Amino acid sequence: MKIREALRSGVCIGAAGLGFVCALAMGPAATAQTKPLTMDDLLRMHRVMEPQISPDGKWVVYAVATPDLDANRNASNIWMVATDGASEPVMLTQSGHDSSPVWSPDGKRIAFLSSRDGNSEIYVLALGGGEAREWTHISTGVDIVKWSPDGKTFLFTSAVYPDCKDDACNKARDDEKAKSKVKAHVATELLYRHWTHWNDGKRGHLFVVAAPGNADSSAGAGEARDLTAGANYDVPPDQRGGPEDIAFSPDGSEISFTAVTDKMEAISTNGDLFLVPVAGGAEPKKITGANPGFDGGPVYSPDGKYIAYHAQLTAEYEADRWRVMLYDRASGKIENLSEGFDRSAGGLAWSADSKKIYFTAEDETQQPIYTMDARAGAQPQKIVTDTFNTAISLSGDGKTLAFERTSLVMPAEIFVAAGDGSGAKQITHHNAAALAQIDMNPPETFWFPSADGVKVQAMLIKPPHFDATKKYPMVVLLHGGPQTMWTNAWGYRWNQELFAAQGWAVLLINRRGSTGYGQKFTDDITNDWGGKPYQDVMTGTEVAVSKYSFIDGTHVAAAGASYGGYMADWLATHTGRFKAIVSHAGIFDKTAMFATEELWFEEHDMQGTPWASPDNYKKWSPSTYAGEIGKYKTPTLVICGEMDYRVPYTQSLEFFSALQRQDVPSKLVVFPDEGHWILKPQNSQFWYSTVFDWLKTYLQ
Repeated sequence: MKIREALRSGVCIGAAGLGFVCALAMGPAATAQTKPLTMDDLLRMHRVMEPQISPDGKWVVYAVATPDLDANRNASNIWMVATDGASEPVMLTQSGHDSSPVWSPDGKRIAFLSSRDGNSEIYVLALGGGEAREWTHISTGVDIVKWSPDGKTFLFTSAVYPDCKDDACNKARDDEKAKSKVKAHVATELLYRHWTHWNDGKRGHLFVVAAPGNADSSAGAGEARDLTAGANYDVPPDQRGGPEDIAFSPDGSEISFTAVTDKMEAISTNGDLFLVPVAGGAEPKKITGANPGFDGGPVYSPDGKYIAYHAQLTAEYEADRWRVMLYDRASGKIENLSEGFDRSAGGLAWSADSKKIYFTAEDETQQPIYTMDARAGAQPQKIVTDTFNTAISLSGDGKTLAFERTSLVMPAEIFVAAGDGSGAKQITHHNAAALAQIDMNPPETFWFPSADGVKVQAMLIKPPHFDATKKYPMVVLLHGGPQTMWTNAWGYRWNQELFAAQGWAVLLINRRGSTGYGQKFTDDITNDWGGKPYQDVMTGTEVAVSKYSFIDGTHVAAAGASYGGYMADWLATHTGRFKAIVSHAGIFDKTAMFATEELWFEEHDMQGTPWASPDNYKKWSPSTYAGEIGKYKTPTLVICGEMDYRVPYTQSLEFFSALQRQDVPSKLVVFPDEGHWILKPQNSQFWYSTVFDWLKTYLQ
C-alpha cells in the first residue's frame, strides 16, 4: 500500500527500510480528573517542528522530536498529515535521527537529513513506496538542505576547510586531527568559537548536487560542487543564520544567501545578501553592501522579479527592528517597505501572484501572521491574530497556509488556514491525550505603570487546582536576551506551567528591553542594564502582590537565565525582597564578559569596550556591588554549563565565590557537557529537580 493511501485509511503499512509506518490516533483521552503537570509529562511531550506544505497544498510534512531518556537525547522522525484534517498523521521514518524535511517540486518525494548511520546526510523517500535512500556521501556532513524549484538540484551546507579542494582533502585533515595526541585550539582571529563549538579553521560552505530525476531514479548524487570554494566566511553566518538565509530562484538557476564577510566577525552584525549561479563559474555577487546592519532571509517572488528579505539598519546591534525590504532583480533597486511598522518582521513568504508578502512579528506576548502589499508605505495587516504562530509555509497556488501554533498551555502543533488567514484549524494533536489529563491555567495579562510612568505588560499564571481562598508563594521568572520577551508560547527549558505546578503563582514581566512593544521600549535597556529593567521587575512584583489577594507577598522568589541570570545576580546585590534566587548562566562581572564570543553584544549595550567605557562596565556589573551580598544574604542557587561560550561559566564561579565568602546559603551546579542551555533529557530532569528543591526549601 502506498504511503498516501495509508494516510487516508489510517492503517499501518510496511515500508521497506522503514519498518512499520503507522498512523497515530491522537484524539483526547477521556479522563475523570486532571493532575498538575510533572517533569515526566514534560519529557513525554512530542516536539512538533519544521512544517512544510506540499506544492499542491494537500499535505504537510514535518518533524517530531521526543526525548529519549536512555539515549539522553531527542529522537526525531518525519511525519506527514493531510491538510483537510480528515485523517490522522502518519510517521514516515523511525530511525530517531531524521529532521529537516523538504518536498520535491512534483510532490512525489521528500528529502530530509538523517544521521542514522553516524554522519548527517541527505536522504530521499518516494511517497509511492520503497526505501529511504541515502543520497549524499560527504565526510563533513550536511547541515541544511533545500530542493530547487526545477527539481534538478539540492543545495546544502557543510563545514569544510576553505583551502581544501575536495572531500578527500577534508577527510584527510579531519582524520589527521583525530589521530593527533595534541588537542589544542589555535586562533588567529575573532570569532574563534561560538555557543558550544570551536571553529578550528572550518567554514560553512554552500554546495549543490544533482537531485534524483524521478521517483525510480537509480543514479547517484554525483560529486557535489562548492559554490563558495575558498571563502573565509560561513554560509549561512555562524553567528545567527539558518535555513531561511538561503533560497533558490524560481527557475532554479540562482541562489541567494546571507554571509558576514567583515574581517572582525565578533563585532559585526553586517550580514549581506549574495547571489551565485547554480552552474558555478562565477564569484558570489554582493547586492546589499550599503547597509551596515544585517540583511537576511531572502525569498524570491514567484514571478522571479524580486527578492524580499528582512534587514536591521543599525550596525553592531542584534536587536534592531527587522524591516521588510525589496530588491528589484532587474534594476538592483532596494526599497524599505515597512519603515512605518514598529515591529520586527520575520519568516517571510510570497503570495502566489507575487503581490503580497507574508510574515510573522512579535506583538505583546503573541506572534500574529501579517500580510502587506509588496510596495513601500503599505500597511501590514494581521490575518491570523491573538495567538503565537511561527514557521509559516504557503502552498504553490497560495490558497493554503500551514504554520505552527503554540501557547503557554499547548506545545506546538500544526495548523492550516486559507491564504487570507481565515478558517484556521488544527490538523495535528500529538500531545492531546497527555494534555487532556493535565490541569494548567492560561496566563492572565495585566499592565502596570513602572517607576517612571511607562506602561509595562506582565502575565500571571495561577497554580493548578487553584483555590482563591488559599495563599500561594510566587516565583518571578526573569527572561533573558536581554532583548527578547516572555511570549504566550510553550517552552521546555523554563516551562512556566511546570513552575506553577509546584503550587506557586508565576509572574512573567516584559520589562524594559523586551521586544514586541516597539523599538524604543527595546532600546531602553541600552547602557541601563540594572536601571529601568530592575525598576520594572521590582514594581511589577509589588503590583502583582497587591492585585492578586491569593499571592503570599512574604514568600516571593526570583529565577532567571542569561540576562535573566544577570538580573538574578543584580537582585542579590541590590535588594533583600526575595526569599530565594536562582541564577542560571548569569552575568556577574561585565568586564570579564569580554571573554564572550559575540563582542558586538557587549560593545553595543555598554556603549564601547571595557577600556574605552570602563565606567559603564563598572556601573552595570553586579560584581561592583558584591559587598552587599552579605547584607541581604538571599539564599542563591547558581547553575551553568561548562561549554557555555556565550556567558563563560567562570561568571557563575565568580558569583558563587562571592556568595560563599560572605556566608550566604548557596549551591553551585556545573554541567560539564552543556552550554548556555541545558538540553540533554537527563540533565534537564536533574536541573528541574534541583531548582524546585531549592525554591521549595525557602518558599514553603
